[in-house]
Amino acid sequence: MPSREELTILQSYPLDVKIYLTKLRIREWVQYYGVGGVYVSFSGGKDSTVLLHIVRKMYQEIEAVFVNTGLEYPEIQRFVKQFDNVTILRPKMRFDEVLRKYGYPFIGKEVAECISQGRKALQTGKYSYRLAKLQGKALDKDGNKSLFNKEKYEPLLYVDFIISHYCCNIMKKKPVHDYSKGSGKVPITAQTAKESRLRTEQWLRNGCNGFNMKKPISNPMSFWTEQDILRYIKENSLPLASVYGEVVEQGENGQCCMEGCGSKLCTTGCDRTGCIFCGFGAHLEKGESRFERLKKTHPRQYEYCMGGGAYDTDGLWKPTKDGLGMAHCIEELNKIYGKDFIKY
Repeated sequence: MPSREELTILQSYPLDVKIYLTKLRIREWVQYYGVGGVYVSFSGGKDSTVLLHIVRKMYQEIEAVFVNTGLEYPEIQRFVKQFDNVTILRPKMRFDEVLRKYGYPFIGKEVAECISQGRKALQTGKYSYRLAKLQGKALDKDGNKSLFNKEKYEPLLYVDFIISHYCCNIMKKKPVHDYSKGSGKVPITAQTAKESRLRTEQWLRNGCNGFNMKKPISNPMSFWTEQDILRYIKENSLPLASVYGEVVEQGENGQCCMEGCGSKLCTTGCDRTGCIFCGFGAHLEKGESRFERLKKTHPRQYEYCMGGGAYDTDGLWKPTKDGLGMAHCIEELNKIYGKDFIKY
């Protein structure tokens, strides 16, 4: 199995070596499944734009698949349509419907899942490892207190709105899983291990090419860093969705994405795109937050995100036809963790 030491070594390689290794991983994947048996998972973001560029320099005819959740920046949706051979998928539920049924995405996927399952455990009275993690009672294999306990977020079991991880599963994962099952094709994605602990753990289990996974997936850029992505874009003059602005050296051609970010390369617009209403990781942002930026650049979408909302008959805050009501959720989080826990 791959090791953390191996991952650290791979992440330290210069960009030209990483490109060479990524092409090897792609070639192995395509040789195993065939050109017609794979597709590039294309979000229109900068990471997947780099991946698509590398893949199509090797295999021009490989299909790209984009999930139009309705939550992307309008600039991303327009950008995707500029590419040939892109299949566009759509989820079966709207985002507001997902929030009403399952809850809001805040903190992170792992914590949100603990909160969602923990609330169910409190209602049923059944033991749940995820509830134990939130209560600081989970133990490791040696009987010691688990390092993965998350007592900090136990108060979120009792707020007046539901927090959950289901939105990504329903809005993004299910459409591509259904597509893969129906077409028989397997994905190549631009996921990197640095994005989260869960993705690092996935790489440690499967490496870049998960041939033996229940749902095989190739992540040939797993060992790339954010600076690698930006360097590749700049050196290859890749076009990006306009919401990113330009890729610049610090102090070049105006301001970067975030004041004081400290990175050698950065973007003059958004640093990341994804779902514009997503609260995952919003509490970790320094400088201008994604919601503050959305308020300036896309005021109509911002008003829909923050406005609206009402209590249902069970006393739970949920979206209404006037908006998602996320301002109320953020205010409740800020009451618990501090005024600027999430800035909006």
